[in-house]
Amino acid sequence: MSGWWIADLYQQGESALLLSWLAWVIASIVLHELGHGFAAMWQGDNTPRDTGHITLNPIVHMGWFSLFALAIVGIAWGLMPVDPSRFRHRRKGWIIVAAAGPAVNLLLSGLCVLLCALAIRYGPQSEPLATNLQMFLMTGAWLNIYLMVFNLIPVPPLDGAKILEGFSDAAMRLFSKPAVQQFGFLAIFICFFWTDAASWLVDQIQTATAHAVGLVVSLLSVAL
Repeated sequence: MSGWWIADLYQQGESALLLSWLAWVIASIVLHELGHGFAAMWQGDNTPRDTGHITLNPIVHMGWFSLFALAIVGIAWGLMPVDPSRFRHRRKGWIIVAAAGPAVNLLLSGLCVLLCALAIRYGPQSEPLATNLQMFLMTGAWLNIYLMVFNLIPVPPLDGAKILEGFSDAAMRLFSKPAVQQFGFLAIFICFFWTDAASWLVDQIQTATAHAVGLVVSLLSVAL
């Protein structure tokens, strides 16, 4: 976009898309982090609760700088403090806690696909309510798949690297090096935000999500 992305969408008459995007980015990140938090507590670490992170408040999970970055450039992130030394089973706990966030995104996406199919099949048909409702649910569906796939990339500081650390001592030693962590962050930034990789991935996920919704609509037509 040539200017401030929020202003661009608003001026293009895409206010519904803008609100859907903002709502889903914030909600998905918050629930992703809560997935990590509840998994950590299940594994014996009460750090998320002790630090006040078991909350739906996006400021707690994302912070003002992340929310500012979302408003300016459309990029945001979250954080859930955990202490792996408190896990009942360090290696198993590390894998479970790291995988819990992407798992939440997968569940949210599946729920959105089902609700979107139900909205198409049985929901309101009047415009613009029908279009906006379907767009809101489709945005939630593809965005959460994107967040899941992105977070499962095995590059620190993403969840995929933490899962790999749980399976491999060599990966844990490698990813614990400050230089590797810094390089990983830089590599992710360059790959996804200075190239067309992010746009390509979004296109593929949006196409797959649309097919998934169409399949569920077809199944509903047969079943009901």
